[in-house]
Amino acid sequence: MAALLYAAICSLDGYVADEFGSFEWAAPDEEVHAHVNDLQRGVGTHLLGRRMYEVLRYWDADDPQAERDPVAADYRRLWVSTDKVVYSSTLTGPLGPRAVVRTAFDPGEVRALKSTATRQLSIGGPTVAAQALAEGLVDEVLLYRHPVVVGGGTAALPSGLRLDLELLDARTFGSGVTFTRHRVRR
Repeated sequence: MAALLYAAICSLDGYVADEFGSFEWAAPDEEVHAHVNDLQRGVGTHLLGRRMYEVLRYWDADDPQAERDPVAADYRRLWVSTDKVVYSSTLTGPLGPRAVVRTAFDPGEVRALKSTATRQLSIGGPTVAAQALAEGLVDEVLLYRHPVVVGGGTAALPSGLRLDLELLDARTFGSGVTFTRHRVRR
């Protein structure tokens, strides 16, 4: 069975976007981005909420500037080589390459994906991830915390949900970003 990973870039106080919806402070530097790339190499399918997909679909288009940056070019190659399932009640097809839209998150469908996938699954976007966490589908939680406190906004993790976690890895980058990887204890 493939593992389902929830990865998020967030502020020190746990928000993926501030109260105005801004996440400019979360742009990864080259070192962090290379680390993200390395984690993405094992992913075969991304499960994404609409807003997360709309941010990441940038990587579907050719961008000569990004191609000049080896780390960005590497991420683009990883992105276009994975399947994407986008959960949205407002988007309609066609989406970008290798992407399909589902009108609602279906835990049974995700369980079936996990049981047949030969590579890891990644879930992105705190709203859809909250549903997967509540259903007990997420196997690992990976957080990149930026050294900034934004004071409110969109939380990376849902409130009212208890998860017992086991620390698997921790790292601090030169920029002050900290990375933690936890296994969800069953």
